[in-house]
Amino acid sequence: MKTLIAEDDMTSRLLMQKILGAYGPYHSVEDGLDAVEAVRVALRMGTPYDLICLDVMMPRMDGHAALERIRKLEEAQRTSYARKAKVIMTTALADRSNVIRACQNQCDHYMVKPIDKARLIDKLSQLGLIADKEEAGANANTDC
Repeated sequence: MKTLIAEDDMTSRLLMQKILGAYGPYHSVEDGLDAVEAVRVALRMGTPYDLICLDVMMPRMDGHAALERIRKLEEAQRTSYARKAKVIMTTALADRSNVIRACQNQCDHYMVKPIDKARLIDKLSQLGLIADKEEAGANANTDC
C-alpha cells in the first residue's frame, strides 16, 4: 500500500507514519499544495497512491481544496473508480458542514482526531487496502 500523508502537525504526521509505515511505503507533506503536486507526479509516473490521508486545516491549501484537485487530476488521467486513491480525511473538525463537504469531494472516510490506531487499521481493511483484520470496535467516525 503506497500512502501519502498530508498533515501540518508534526506529532500527528509522525503517528500516521508509524501506523501506516507498517503497510508499505509512504510520503509525507505538510500542506495541501504539496499533496496535490505529489499526486500529480505519482500519476504522471504511473505509480499512484493507494491511500491519501488529508488533514483539513493546513497552510497554503486546505484538505478540502486539495481533495477536489486530486479528484480532478485522477479524472483527467481517466483513472477508473477502482484505481482511484482511497482518501481518509484526518482532522480535528467534527462539524457537519466539513463532513458533508469532504463527502461531496469524494472522500472515502472522515476520521476525527485523535487518530485511533485500531480504528484506522479497521478502516484500511474495510477499504480493501490491507488484509482483513478483526473488528477493532465500533467506529465513531463517518464513511462518505
